[in-house]
Amino acid sequence: MKFEHKLNHLLSTNGATKNQFDSYFDLETDTQLEVLRSCGLNIISKHNKFYYETESMPIKEATFCVVDIETNGSKPENHQIIEIGAVKVKDGKIIDTFESFVKCTQIRKQISEITGIWVEDTKDAPKLEDVLKKFLLFLGDDIFIAHDIKFDYNYIDASLKQVGLYGLRNRGICSIDLAQRFITSYRYGLSYLNEFLNLYKDASHHRALSDAITTAELFKLIYKEIPPHLKTVEDLIRHSKHSKMKKRPKFDPLKEV
Repeated sequence: MKFEHKLNHLLSTNGATKNQFDSYFDLETDTQLEVLRSCGLNIISKHNKFYYETESMPIKEATFCVVDIETNGSKPENHQIIEIGAVKVKDGKIIDTFESFVKCTQIRKQISEITGIWVEDTKDAPKLEDVLKKFLLFLGDDIFIAHDIKFDYNYIDASLKQVGLYGLRNRGICSIDLAQRFITSYRYGLSYLNEFLNLYKDASHHRALSDAITTAELFKLIYKEIPPHLKTVEDLIRHSKHSKMKKRPKFDPLKEV
């Protein structure tokens, strides 16, 4: 169940009437709102219209959940998550973390060499369904942030559906998009930004919690630069997608002598 572009626009800006909202769903309004809430998406009613709660939620009051996953392949229909890491950030401060291996019987040698995760490391880990349930409890209705959000968000969404759970509906922000609009950098890959900005000195690239912490540190840096005119979470989401990107330097400052 994906929102049509028009409904998404209405809920995040001027609001949707009850008729507009109901036209996209088969369930009764109150039931549908409860289903969406259970999937991490709060929709509120004001002035006889429906809005995302984030449309009026001050950025300072929001909790952002920075997520990273490691997988044994790029396609969730053929592969699976082998590790999840997540970090909650509120008002520019880390307030909680989540980390878990996922039981797995096959990991290609190439992936093990990149991630440092071997099948032996996951033999005592919970199965995918149990890890996802714990992760959902941790995530709640927070705003989902990831470095290249399409991969992490969509992979988790597909994995949830595979084990018979509802998919994700949390509002989301890509930290690459944010970085491109707040930070002048030659590249925007996480490893490069970590070295360029000295984000997390103990980083272990391609490990879930480490990459989530590194991304959280990046978000904390960006958070300090959010201008006053961006007041709500939806303001920040729109800014991350539609505002002008920083101009990249012609030469890599990390390679300059």
